[in-house]
Amino acid sequence: MPRQEKQQPLKPAYDPKPTPGFLRRIAAIIYDLFLLCAILFAATALLLPFNAGEAYTRQQFFYPLYLLTISFIFYGWFWTHGGQTLGLRAWRIKVLTLDQQPISWTHALIRFTTAIISWGFLGLGFLWMLFDKKQRGWHDYLSKTAVFFDS
Repeated sequence: MPRQEKQQPLKPAYDPKPTPGFLRRIAAIIYDLFLLCAILFAATALLLPFNAGEAYTRQQFFYPLYLLTISFIFYGWFWTHGGQTLGLRAWRIKVLTLDQQPISWTHALIRFTTAIISWGFLGLGFLWMLFDKKQRGWHDYLSKTAVFFDS
């Protein structure tokens, strides 16, 4: 009687790629933070002539909203145009949808606002990556996006 060989189970059609780790993502965030600070300084310099060269006060609620809008445009534009800020490019990672497609402005807005919330809870939304199997933070889950290695 011929001997039957065991068949190996088939691999799933979707073979998830490894995702960048926590330290790599934090390094990219820090890198981007330096660039964002420079942009916010320039954005502030543009507004100073309209405030007689004076610093902005707490009563001027427009200024923080202005800086928040500039920050969103910075991240949103890079994420929707290639998926990489300068920091992400330096660390060879990319923000994409879960099916690895470029993200939309809606995804970018959700990701940006939920990332602020993640930081607002003492960074807990980012620390979540350390315990999550897929190494995703709150903002990744809520925006249905993820960070992948750039190939």
